[in-house]
Amino acid sequence: MLYKRADTPFELYEINVLDANDEDLVKISQELGLALNIEEMKKIKEHFASKGRNPYDIELQSIAQAWSEHCCYKSSKCYLKQLLFDVDAEYVISAIKEDAGVVEFDDEYAYVVAFESHNHPSAIEPYGGAATGIGGILRDILCMGAQPVALIDPLFFGRPDSEDIPKGTKHPLYLLSGVVSGIRDYGNRVGIPTVAGMLFFHDGYLTNCIVNVGCVGIARKDRIIRSKAGGAGDLFILAGGATGRDGIHGVTFASAELEEESEEKSRSAVQLGNPIIKEPLIHACLEVVEKGLLTGMKDLGGGGLSCVIGEMSLAAGCGAEVWLEKVPLKEEGMAPWEIWISESQERMMLTVKPKDVDEVLYIFQKWDVPAVVVGRVTDDRILRIYYHNYKIYEMDIDFVVSAVEYCRPYVIKHAEVVDAVSKPADIEKTLLEMLSHYNVASREWIIRQYDHEVRASTVVKPLQGRINREGHGDAAVIRPANSWKGIAVTADVNPWMTSMDPYWGTASAFDEMVRNLVAVNSVPHSFADCLNFGNPEKQERMGEFVESVKALGWMARGFGLPCVSGNVSFYNETPHMSVPPTPTLMGIGIVENVRDAITADFKRKGSGIVLVGETSKEFGGSLYCAVTGMKSTVVPETSPEKLSEYTKAMLEAFREFKVYSCHDVAEGGLAVAIAEMCVASGMGCSIDVEGEAYITLFSESNTRWIMEVREVEEVVRFFTKKGLKASHIGYTGGKSFDVEGVLSVAVEELDEAWRDGLTRFTGW
Repeated sequence: MLYKRADTPFELYEINVLDANDEDLVKISQELGLALNIEEMKKIKEHFASKGRNPYDIELQSIAQAWSEHCCYKSSKCYLKQLLFDVDAEYVISAIKEDAGVVEFDDEYAYVVAFESHNHPSAIEPYGGAATGIGGILRDILCMGAQPVALIDPLFFGRPDSEDIPKGTKHPLYLLSGVVSGIRDYGNRVGIPTVAGMLFFHDGYLTNCIVNVGCVGIARKDRIIRSKAGGAGDLFILAGGATGRDGIHGVTFASAELEEESEEKSRSAVQLGNPIIKEPLIHACLEVVEKGLLTGMKDLGGGGLSCVIGEMSLAAGCGAEVWLEKVPLKEEGMAPWEIWISESQERMMLTVKPKDVDEVLYIFQKWDVPAVVVGRVTDDRILRIYYHNYKIYEMDIDFVVSAVEYCRPYVIKHAEVVDAVSKPADIEKTLLEMLSHYNVASREWIIRQYDHEVRASTVVKPLQGRINREGHGDAAVIRPANSWKGIAVTADVNPWMTSMDPYWGTASAFDEMVRNLVAVNSVPHSFADCLNFGNPEKQERMGEFVESVKALGWMARGFGLPCVSGNVSFYNETPHMSVPPTPTLMGIGIVENVRDAITADFKRKGSGIVLVGETSKEFGGSLYCAVTGMKSTVVPETSPEKLSEYTKAMLEAFREFKVYSCHDVAEGGLAVAIAEMCVASGMGCSIDVEGEAYITLFSESNTRWIMEVREVEEVVRFFTKKGLKASHIGYTGGKSFDVEGVLSVAVEELDEAWRDGLTRFTGW
């Protein structure tokens, strides 16, 4: 008999792992939804054999949460530690080890950064999945004692014109609409602006969309809270929403491939968000932080109570005693293991000295937020759980939380070199098709749904330019504290490039992240990553991950930009396909004076236009190939040294010369970048290009910017003296985009193509 009902007045089972053979162990894992493999189950069996007893179901469920890919990074931390985590900077206060990165902003304040994925839940229930992603990322910032000030939402879906939809899969436009609505409703209701993000369509996301969410917060440096208990004798206070059956097995669900039946089988794993509770919860938590009443704080995310208490205790070198019957419940009849691992939303765990408990509880009562003492910190490293005076759990915290680690084998596949790119038959038509492509066209329908100005601190907005003509900017700029200093935020990756070459595609994403930060006149300061990949147990998928992390570490190390927070999301795969390698990057820059921030729209007639950077024939993963059908595997290359030299020169040029506008050269190359500057300003320009026109206009070589300047010849000389490439290519003015002897397109025609590119599929 594998399962034996315990002699208790509530549902509790002893699981007979000691007498179980390998087949039985696999059966136990499957039937209890543990998602543990046979080797992990054997490790559990050996542990309990050494204890001379069988585990209860709550103990097995707890181990499964802690050992899930989502919680313990068992397939990724080996390579992350080797390749990425050795990049540091003196201004980083805390990186990687906490729920969010903490970085010095000025003498008084620090900014806090977190970046997460909510992919599987959004594929099953797009509205709720995306909304709870926003709720979770806000808690990651809050648990460091920081006020959230900005949200970021990079989104990835199958092509909007997809027709052949596999069984168990929702149409990309349905998913897009639900995800955007979830982000909109949660962010707007809780009052945090969504200021940046990206939207990318690709065949590889058809059966598994990618929904990444990021957040930036601000905190006084002397009020930063750690995600650990203070020490023995502290009391655990659970604050926020009640605990229910929503979100059970959320982390194990996120640590396996999606199947046709996932929508029916795994819907209960999707949590239910409640922004109306979250808003006062934020206020109450920040008040107890401000009054210095906490010794530690952590949000209840993946794994629920199971992970939060274990992780806070282990980080303090302590143990814990929990009284599970004190946890407020949404519904009757929940088994202890369900209470323990539920991922119900809007919950925070605080540790408090006994003398401060009454004051903390009063503050939460004042904000009408439920809060209750549920346990205490002990001086051993054992976690004990009691339920109505029955001891139902006793485990070594080190065994549960330290988990397992794999350095999985991998293979690296290199694409055959192809460079079959030539001049298009109609260059004007090609430009218009590129502007109207769904990966370039206006995202205004999405951006306008988000309140990106709430809190009145968004200085440079996601839409920039003349009123009613706004176009996309390179980065948003917020003013988080009472000074003129600001924070720039951007999100970047090009899955066309990373699917073709994970190494150079990731290096290109890093390059674009830096370019976007520089374009608004900010100094690149730190970044976070959200690494979305397929099944790590498949060697090709693991190879994609390793190549991507190698490139990221190389670029970060050489450029001197620390990775302060992040997330790895594996198993973004179905029997039909795996997602493209998607190492989404969120970059943070410092703007010394927000009044000096620069936007992408042309400002004045007669200004000089300067192209900074070097252009080569690099079309691998390009928009040009996507539109023309031509083939190239030559993904643009870069180097941290080159990027650093140009970055320093660009920022110096902003100080030395009058620069009216700046835009980085990315998807679609020089032609699309200039067309976007024309569209956002309603102003045309005339340029002259060197070499073969289609290469200069459409190549997507890295480390390039377009500047609109007053002293054009002086600017060119400035870069040339530094041994860097800069060319005076034309002037602003007129009502069309003219390239001498190559093309002439009215700005209104550019505008129409760009604004209608996505709406022709969505109707929105």
